[in-house]
Amino acid sequence: MAAQIGASAAAARAHEELYAYWARLRNGGQLPGRNDIRPEDFKRLLPTVSLIDVRREPMEFRLRLAGTGLYGVYGREITGRSLGEVYNSSATDYWRQELTRLVHERRPAVGVHSLAWRGAAHLSILWLRLPLASNGRDVDMILGYDAVVGVQGDTVVSGIRAA
Repeated sequence: MAAQIGASAAAARAHEELYAYWARLRNGGQLPGRNDIRPEDFKRLLPTVSLIDVRREPMEFRLRLAGTGLYGVYGREITGRSLGEVYNSSATDYWRQELTRLVHERRPAVGVHSLAWRGAAHLSILWLRLPLASNGRDVDMILGYDAVVGVQGDTVVSGIRAA
């Protein structure tokens, strides 16, 4: 149990670190773009970092890049795949709704998503998604960070309530 609490706390610290990095790149009300991101600035987080392309009309999301640590979470390579190619239908709907909201609101989003769809109901992903915009306004890419944490019942063991 102590290892699980430590893992959850470490995940929260990683989220805070990546969010602070993203926030430093903002210029007033302008969002940072992919060209502003320097992966070497958060090297230790790279194994579970992702970049998600945003396509509009219709709204579609494709994983441009998925860190090597995500292979273990999903059991296969997910780089280059759309949401529907990675997730079952209910998980696809969940991610489409969360990412679409982020695109429209132009604000970071954080949450917890169960891995029950992968047959691992005792695990969840503590996720962070950060909007990127090459023109500073229109979200065209999303920077993501995922941490796998153990859960008990409907709560993450660190005390963060699951969505």
